[in-house]
Amino acid sequence: MKRPAEYAREEISMGTLVELTSVFEGIASMRIGQIKNQVLQSTIFFNELWGIYSQLRVDNLFKFGREVNKDIIDKELYIIITAEGGFSGDIDQKLVQLMLSTYKEDVNDVVVIGHHGAVQLAQRGIAYKKYFKLPNKDQNINVSPIIRQVQQYRSTKVFYQEYVSLMVQDVKRIELSSAVKGLGDSSDRPEDIISDETYIFEPTTYTVAAHLERSMMQIAVSQLILESKLAQYASRFRAMSASHQRAEESRGEIHMAFNRARRGIKDERLKEIINGMKKSAAGVK
Repeated sequence: MKRPAEYAREEISMGTLVELTSVFEGIASMRIGQIKNQVLQSTIFFNELWGIYSQLRVDNLFKFGREVNKDIIDKELYIIITAEGGFSGDIDQKLVQLMLSTYKEDVNDVVVIGHHGAVQLAQRGIAYKKYFKLPNKDQNINVSPIIRQVQQYRSTKVFYQEYVSLMVQDVKRIELSSAVKGLGDSSDRPEDIISDETYIFEPTTYTVAAHLERSMMQIAVSQLILESKLAQYASRFRAMSASHQRAEESRGEIHMAFNRARRGIKDERLKEIINGMKKSAAGVK
């Protein structure tokens, strides 16, 4: 059996772990609230852009803001959004598995956002075209380099993490153009029609429409990144909550073992005293 001093040191170490998991739990909870607020603000701005774009009667095709007659790669681009570090539970592994369920090397190219995803793909021998760090900030995220990658391909699917609730997160995939249209469908339909007959566009109507498409894609991709970060922080909160509970239980068990060890020493000393008294009594007789 360990000595009480050893149990005391273990209890102190476990207490430190309890405090750390509590701090990480609190940070994750705070970041969830901040990201939710940012998603709401960017949705309002997107609705304003969509209101203008949907009034432009150019054509019914969403062209990803490409230049006219621009050559495109006849493949589908996969964008996978993962955590930057490895403290988000097992949700990144689930996301990679979802992507690999449809991935074909000759049909798909991959762009990775988040270092953890890049590591996961490398471990599986999957090559990717580009890697981007997951943005640290939640406002004014620069996704222009990602949009330039999107514009080179025929179509794009985004694999991301969805926040369902604080204790439930899911993995999703979505066609990027559908994500843009989905955001637009949630906004009010404009009544007015903007056309060359009523407005002057410089240099052309198509150029203005392409600029709006790029802007809306930037917001849509930013939203998906924020949604993934929201799910990652929720997953981290859940993992830290579970770790915090286990650490509390372990500290309680160590404290009980400490008390048993200390009581055992007292009992041994008491036995020695009693045996000594018996020997002394026997000697007197």
